[in-house]
Amino acid sequence: MRLYSMPSSGNSYKVRLLLSLLGRDCEIIDVEDSSDALAKAKAEGRLPFGKAPVLELDDGRLLPESNAILTWLGEGTAFVPADGFTRAEMLGWMFWEQNQHEGVIAVRAALLFYPQRRHLATPERLAELLERGHALLQIMEDRLTKRDWLVGDAASLADICLYGYTHSAGTRGGFDMTRFPAINAWLDRVAALPGHKGLYG
Repeated sequence: MRLYSMPSSGNSYKVRLLLSLLGRDCEIIDVEDSSDALAKAKAEGRLPFGKAPVLELDDGRLLPESNAILTWLGEGTAFVPADGFTRAEMLGWMFWEQNQHEGVIAVRAALLFYPQRRHLATPERLAELLERGHALLQIMEDRLTKRDWLVGDAASLADICLYGYTHSAGTRGGFDMTRFPAINAWLDRVAALPGHKGLYG
């Protein structure tokens, strides 16, 4: 397999993390934002939706979208709960991550991290994202105060999915993570999983 991965992106990172946790071999093609490699991958038709990550299977099929890739890789593994309702809960958190969490937590980090986006980082925009982000993180905090993992009794794709941007929300997004002790304990649990690799690991 071959993964077209944006090294600095949480969406790409969570796929690399699952590959590492599963011990799966995969060639990683770095396609960083605004790079020649990204332009080349687009020109060659390797990015169906125009962005990374994309997993190219051994037979040449292309699978875009981080959470779709997680679902495909996780099929038949311990990261997908056997119980139907718990599995649906897992998918609910994954949908929420892309529909709510990523569009605030990741966007604020991107405005601060990527020089080409700094002109969009107005004080008003950053303040709005900070307030909304803290509210979203509180939803996770409330959930994790009562349990070790987002669903079920063990780490699932929901945890890997939300770890991608949450683990750097403080350092890259400027969110006050001291407000979320349950999230911080959960981050430590994910980091302790066998095979865990960091963002640039």
